[in-house]
Amino acid sequence: MSQGHPKGLYVCFGAEMFERLCYYGMRGLLTLYLIKALMMGDTRAFGIYGAYTAMVYAAPVWGGKLADTVLGYRRAIMFGGIVMAIGEFLILGGSEFWLFLGMSAIIIGNGYFKANISTIVGKLYKEGDPLRDSGFTIFYMGINVGALLATLVVAPIGETHGYMWGFGLAGVGMIAGVLQFYFGQGKLQGVGEPPNMEFYRKWSKVVYGGSLAAIPLLYALITKGQDVVILGQDLLFWILMGLLVFVCFNLLRAGFTSGNVQRDRIIVLMILMTFNVVFWAFFEQAGTSLTMFADRNVDREIGSYLMPASQTQFFNPAFIIIFGSIFSVMWVSLSKIGKNPNIPLKFGLGIVQLGLGFLMLLVGSKFAGPDDRVPLFFLGVMYLLHTTGELFLSPIGLSMVTKLAPKHMTGSAMGAWFLSFAFSMYVAALLAKFTGVDDSGVEAVVQLNPAESLANYMHVFGNIGLVAVGIGVGLVLLSKPLNKMMHGIT
Repeated sequence: MSQGHPKGLYVCFGAEMFERLCYYGMRGLLTLYLIKALMMGDTRAFGIYGAYTAMVYAAPVWGGKLADTVLGYRRAIMFGGIVMAIGEFLILGGSEFWLFLGMSAIIIGNGYFKANISTIVGKLYKEGDPLRDSGFTIFYMGINVGALLATLVVAPIGETHGYMWGFGLAGVGMIAGVLQFYFGQGKLQGVGEPPNMEFYRKWSKVVYGGSLAAIPLLYALITKGQDVVILGQDLLFWILMGLLVFVCFNLLRAGFTSGNVQRDRIIVLMILMTFNVVFWAFFEQAGTSLTMFADRNVDREIGSYLMPASQTQFFNPAFIIIFGSIFSVMWVSLSKIGKNPNIPLKFGLGIVQLGLGFLMLLVGSKFAGPDDRVPLFFLGVMYLLHTTGELFLSPIGLSMVTKLAPKHMTGSAMGAWFLSFAFSMYVAALLAKFTGVDDSGVEAVVQLNPAESLANYMHVFGNIGLVAVGIGVGLVLLSKPLNKMMHGIT
């Protein structure tokens, strides 16, 4: 890791690495498990996946708020990690009931873990520290070391030797993350204690107990939420909209009562949150339509080795690890010579690269064999472009939130940032359904015409690519006025 960074960054790096091993191990198996083991059709499986991942990223809205006001960041992270591990082990019951109950626990745990460990990373650096962006890129590499281990080891073991082995390994990884964070707390420079210990003693049991009591409510939402339709939209949509109103109201109130500078910064934060939804709605096809595309229409044979479909997700974290340190050094070097692109420009360029990645699949389809399978090389190039786009946007976004948010609302603002991911997951599931099979079970996959399947995937992925490039170019053109509204934040 780079010289000059606080030692606490290493602690957060390790804890986040294990937590991501847990999350991506689960994510890599989930769609395949729903379709191949529980015999669901694509449409229902993608809907459940979308509901789960949306709630995973919506939960930090409350996890960040309660860490800001009651628990402090350290205790929130510890509690969240333990609950996530319990969730993984609940899944080992091997039925829909235990799967959905475990998913509900993981949602609660992630809400406390995800936003708050990113907040601690931000608070380890002094305001204006040029190493902050570099530190977040290093931290982001920790995320992807965990994701790489999940996609190379956890998910393939689950897919080839039994799904329960994969889910169990994910739970063990989460326990390792909790222990690593617990024994490394002394290196966090005192960051993350409860804001008021007396208030913590009075209300912490209520927070912990209420969080556990919410698990059955989330179970009901995952299993029944898609069936409750209000004004043409399912229940999850309205829950996300309610959280959006709550978050926007609090952020805007803080901005408009803190002067013009803070107001403009909050407005830019909310605008970039919207573009963040666009990026991740397209990017997160990886866990649904791109995984099933790899299963059905990608030639995964490498010599005598047949790569499991879940393992194709390894490209992204592997490329992050290869290029993450290069980007970390690049941002610092460009900053020193005054050539570092502003944050909105980085976002726009990231979205353009994402779109070009999808368009590479159109090129790859021209090289499909007689079995209508695209060479694995083109899927790898797509993930390469998605990864470079991600490095322009995601670690920079985490750092941006800690810079633009009011200091007393950093956890809440980080929760708002992750709420934009929640909308992304919801939209991603809707997009994935355009590629899906409506029939249920393995037979539907076997009977699917490969040529029709490939044509349908190329139609959807091609449109996604063109739209993404167009939106990215639009943001590039808006980058100068948005940067001006950030009042010196870079």
